[in-house]
Amino acid sequence: MRHRMIALAVASVFGALLAQPEWRVEAAAQTGKKEELSESYRGSQKNNVTFQKVAPIKVFDNLHYVGPGFVSVWLISTPQGAILIDGAEEPYVDHVIDSIRKSGFQLSDIKYILLSHGHLDHFGGVARLQQLSGARVAALEEDWALMEQAATRPGRNNSAPPPIPKRDMIVKEGETLTLGGQTIKFYKHPGHTAGSLSAEFIVFDNGRPHKAFMFGGPGPRGGVQGATQFLETTKRIAAIPGVEVHVQVHSWLASYPYPNGGIFERAQKLAQRKAGEPHPFVDQAAWAQWVKTAQAGAEDYLAEQKQKGAP
Repeated sequence: MRHRMIALAVASVFGALLAQPEWRVEAAAQTGKKEELSESYRGSQKNNVTFQKVAPIKVFDNLHYVGPGFVSVWLISTPQGAILIDGAEEPYVDHVIDSIRKSGFQLSDIKYILLSHGHLDHFGGVARLQQLSGARVAALEEDWALMEQAATRPGRNNSAPPPIPKRDMIVKEGETLTLGGQTIKFYKHPGHTAGSLSAEFIVFDNGRPHKAFMFGGPGPRGGVQGATQFLETTKRIAAIPGVEVHVQVHSWLASYPYPNGGIFERAQKLAQRKAGEPHPFVDQAAWAQWVKTAQAGAEDYLAEQKQKGAP
């Protein structure tokens, strides 16, 4: 019964795509290769609002995907309430709220919102979610400052400055947050932004625990300084033992694509999973391979930035 329910939930994400394959044809014509499903959400279909509104997915007993297609929003459930990771941006905040409810939760269930980093696509909806839910919002100091700077400048296409959440919890490297028996350990992993936040926690597959890791800054930015920070970050995450599940902040990691499929390729496999088969999101080998790829990419990016004379 459980697998049938998951299959029904995930099927709605993909049913429309099977009926409308022209997006793949268009992407192939533009790039010369077939665009992966997860890649399409950050590529050819990035601005297709209807396409982006994917159905929520119950990935583990206590982990739900409730975001649009191109940027992740994750809900960690506990007996004492829920923890949300990121909040997407407009025009997708209503979709996030609807997905939370379709997953069986109310906004009042959300006790904490964690911000992976201070870029608009991740924090743009958080001010509204903070107001509606009453949840505490947590970020590293550097990215609270980054968001506050964004509030002083015009938004995209010279629009009004984006709404930012009210400054609340400032978390630090090595601190933990516990709710309903779930403990989340925080890491400071700069390089994408100065205050990219990573989080380690436990997910359950039919009661079986797996170590999950949300890496908050998936690619280097910011010239030599950012590249140097990101390279050091990749060395640090390589030393974290036993990561089995990568909780990606985007369905497709543009800088360094995740091996063996992004979020939606794995969701398709989850929908087709039979009793006794391995969980497609539990993939320790893919994580280890991706970390090596990210580290090599960081070295190349650093060399490029030095050659350009970037600061």
